[in-house]
Amino acid sequence: MGVVDLITRVNSICKKYEKYDLDKQREANVSGDDAFSRLYSAVESALETVLQKTEDLSSETNKAKAVAMNAEIRRTKARLLEGIPKLQRLALKQVKGLSKEELDVRNDLVLSLRDKIEAIPETSAPVVGGWEASTSYSNIRFDTNVSDHRIGSEYFQPTRESDQFKQEYEMKRIKQDQGLDYIAEGLDVSHGRWSLVKEASQVKNGR
Repeated sequence: MGVVDLITRVNSICKKYEKYDLDKQREANVSGDDAFSRLYSAVESALETVLQKTEDLSSETNKAKAVAMNAEIRRTKARLLEGIPKLQRLALKQVKGLSKEELDVRNDLVLSLRDKIEAIPETSAPVVGGWEASTSYSNIRFDTNVSDHRIGSEYFQPTRESDQFKQEYEMKRIKQDQGLDYIAEGLDVSHGRWSLVKEASQVKNGR
């Protein structure tokens, strides 16, 4: 096979499989206004960030920081999964210049991305002061009504105010539990005293 034939064959193979290259798809969009590409890039970027945080968590020795990191990872994972349905809808949306086969490829990309998100490890948060970190609070929102041009990797990042809120919430939980323990202890003491009074009354009536 000559050099010319070899180059021709290589170009043919590259052209055949270039539809699987998302970067090529982004460049192929005439107006550059492709909601799928922007949202996919944002989710993919957030996924890479959270995967890096899972690696950092595995080597974190500070329990309080590990709790916060673990909660943040779980919240981000949940929000990314919430965004998959919208991404699937956009993947199936007709876009000028894209064939049906290329739309199918987009859907495959979304499914692959979903599998990667679901594979994010969820470790049990370390216990600090007898309490496990609460994961019910969510400060990362995936608003399906947000305009596409506002979507970026920073959209998934928590804020300093949200972290402060979480810390205050945990402190209030601990104080509240301490108060309940104090009340329970008081009730036990009162119950004991009432039992003594009742026994004394029975002895007196028995006489």
